[in-house]
Amino acid sequence: MKTFNKNYIAICILSFIVSCKSQTLPLNTILKNIPQGSYVKDLNHELDPYIGTYKANFQGNEITLFITKEENKLEKSTGKTYYLDALSVKYIVKNSSGVVLQDTQNSNVPNIELYSIATRPYENKIIFYYSGTNCGVGWGDIFLKKINTTQISWEYRPDSTSVGEDCSFAADKTVYLPETDNLIFTKQ
Repeated sequence: MKTFNKNYIAICILSFIVSCKSQTLPLNTILKNIPQGSYVKDLNHELDPYIGTYKANFQGNEITLFITKEENKLEKSTGKTYYLDALSVKYIVKNSSGVVLQDTQNSNVPNIELYSIATRPYENKIIFYYSGTNCGVGWGDIFLKKINTTQISWEYRPDSTSVGEDCSFAADKTVYLPETDNLIFTKQ
C-alpha cells in the first residue's frame, strides 16, 4: 500500500509540474493571443535561412550584419512577459577608409538592440525591432526579405529621430545603419 501511495503521489506531482509548464505557440502568433509566460517557438524553422554574415555598401560605408538565432529570448511587451525564438543582429559599420564608425558585435554595446519580433512567411520577410543608437535615436522597424539563398533585402523605417532631454550632450547620436529600402546584403 505504501508503494502505491508513493507512486501515486509522484505521478500527481509530475502531472502538476507538466500542466504548469508554459504553453508553446508557433512563431507567428498574434501578440494579443500570447498568454503570460508562453514560449513562441520557431517550429517551422522560418528563421534559419537568415542566419549568417551579410555585407552591403551604402553611401560609402560598408555594413556587415551578423545574424544569429536566439532561443527562449525573454520579451516584455504590453504588460506581458513571454519567451520567443528570435534572430539577433549585431553589426559593424565602416567608412570608405576602413575606420569603424559603430561596432555592436565586438564592443558589446548594451543599449543597442536589433532583434526579430515577427515573420511574414507569405512575403518571405522578417520584422525586426531596432532600439536606435545612443539615447534611442532612430528606433524603429527593419524588414529583411529573403531574395535567394545568398541575398537579403533591407528596409529601415525609423519611428523617431529626436533626442530626449535626459540624453548626454556628448553621446554619439548618429544613426549609422542605412535608412533606405531595397538595399541588398550578400551572404559571406
